[in-house]
Amino acid sequence: MDRDTGAGDKDRLLIEAGLTLVSELDLDRVLDRIVELAIAITGARYGALGVLTEDRLRIERFITKGITDHERAAIGEIPVGHGMLGLLIEERRSVRIPDISKDPRSYGFPPNHPPMQSFLGAPVLALGSVFGNIYLTEKEDGDEFTAEDQLALEVLATQAGLAVENARLRDETRRAEEQRRRLEMLEDRERIARDLHDGVIQALFAVGMGLQGTAGTSPDEDTSRRIEAAVEEIDRAIRDLRNYIFGLQPGILADRQLDQALKQLAVEFEERSEVVTVVDVDARTASELAGRATDVLHLAREALSNVERHAGAQTCRVSLRREQTGGVLEIDDDGVGFDATAAHEFGLGLANLRSRVDSLGGTIEITSSAKDGTTVRATIPL
Repeated sequence: MDRDTGAGDKDRLLIEAGLTLVSELDLDRVLDRIVELAIAITGARYGALGVLTEDRLRIERFITKGITDHERAAIGEIPVGHGMLGLLIEERRSVRIPDISKDPRSYGFPPNHPPMQSFLGAPVLALGSVFGNIYLTEKEDGDEFTAEDQLALEVLATQAGLAVENARLRDETRRAEEQRRRLEMLEDRERIARDLHDGVIQALFAVGMGLQGTAGTSPDEDTSRRIEAAVEEIDRAIRDLRNYIFGLQPGILADRQLDQALKQLAVEFEERSEVVTVVDVDARTASELAGRATDVLHLAREALSNVERHAGAQTCRVSLRREQTGGVLEIDDDGVGFDATAAHEFGLGLANLRSRVDSLGGTIEITSSAKDGTTVRATIPL
């Protein structure tokens, strides 16, 4: 788009802007396009969109155009909503100012901020409330923004609000569909778990009981020992199947929040493995991960299963906390550790962990040594 300022050009640009925004379905891309279009339509040099917090009192996200990444980094933290930015938050109407440096409401600029004089801003309303504000500065082909620029920005802000609503609804629909698929998958897992428990395990148990009876009545000692060894193998297979079922069943989450489910998981793991297990879960982080609770729980199960099978640990710690990079699930043990360069020797356990974290869009770091045991650290975006 060019930066012509004639009335006919503005009308054309606004029509194109409306069509462009409606075609964008990703919210992040919509926000970028809003700022780009606002600059194009008004002839501004700099543009920004400040997304507000839920209480509509502060800026929590600030999308900028017109300055480089290096300049943005030099300015420092994003603004929270003082001065001219706060004016729009308070008044919820468009504002046009010839020179903000001379306006008594101006809060001033932080170090390394480019000089700015002319100012134009307008709120973006979505679903009946202010989603954020568009800020424009430095009219490039004139001393200040015109009344026509202000009207055009108000029209664009209305279009932007509709585009934000559209993108949000699409995002909610996508999440609902993902949740539906997740529930269907969990139902399948429950069915498989029931079939294994009620069918295969019961059949193996019956065979084992029959063999034990045969061993007790056999007159040949060598035959009895071999039968007892076979019974032990059957018992081991039953334990493995039960552990597999334990990994399949999501029922531990029923009527529980993620933090409670992780604590219950640790209790069951400790009872089964006799490894002393400590749990440290930040309830707020667990709440933020509620929509992915089942995946997080399965990730913790997989890591604890590896501890039980391979670590030879005396103690284990399960923690969930929030860091700058996202929610962090960490499982530490004081076991024998392993050579990370030969991790393939431990079967599918580590590969399963990495696969689960990938499905959550996160990253995983596994460190291990003979002295310090093993730490599995999974970072999940919030």
